Amino acid sequence: MGVKVTILGSGSSGNCSLIESDRTCLLVDAGLSGRQIKERLALLGRSIEQITGIVLTHEHGDHTRGLTVLCKQRAIPVYANRLTAEAISSDPERNAAVPISWRLFATGSSFEIGDLTVESFSVPHDAQDPVNFVVRHNGYTVGVLTDLGHATKLVADRVRATDVLIVEANHDVKMLQDDTVRPWSTKQRILSRHGHLSNDAAATLACDVVTDKLRHVFLAHLSRDCNRPELAQRVVAERLGKLGARHVRVAVSGQDAPTATVSL
Repeated sequence: MGVKVTILGSGSSGNCSLIESDRTCLLVDAGLSGRQIKERLALLGRSIEQITGIVLTHEHGDHTRGLTVLCKQRAIPVYANRLTAEAISSDPERNAAVPISWRLFATGSSFEIGDLTVESFSVPHDAQDPVNFVVRHNGYTVGVLTDLGHATKLVADRVRATDVLIVEANHDVKMLQDDTVRPWSTKQRILSRHGHLSNDAAATLACDVVTDKLRHVFLAHLSRDCNRPELAQRVVAERLGKLGARHVRVAVSGQDAPTATVSL
């Protein structure tokens, strides 16, 4: 059997995706509130009791916010590298009375969660030891690319020949530069090589890694203020179209509701 992919929610306020096989339900990050994660799983006919594990890209709150509530309800195995786990465990705002069942992995390693193979790789972002993932099952491959300032050769090599690619399209560069709320220091961080991908950068990456195998691109982690879903979708779809990759469906994930499920 194949794989199902659903983004439960993605944006600057919280990120969480569900990757499933017949035997395994894997959450990638838990940045929505615990209540929202449970409610959105219920919309899909799933529950916390069915979650096999949670894999974490890095320690920032928009990727870990729901951990305390989820782990309080059930000792779900949480997979992270050592520096990410230490950063989360030492956070004074986290409820230390709720233990986390850590499963530590070395950055760059592969490991099994149920019948899914998870491959980790380093990405450039302003966190302790940020990683992204490729998840494999029965010949199908899902690439997860969120929170990276630029796409390194390693990143492109790891997600080439995926069936589904989740890639951040955080901002439109002009909208970010013209934003009157964010201080210039924040804009510099976002635009830096350890910040976030713009729509144009996401389009360039998608064009660099597209093959006949790639069928679905989910655009993730969109800024509410400095991007628009229709703009991000148009930029990436048009660039892929000019390349002749019209077989790729480009969808945009949002903060407020799950995406449609893609079944491979």
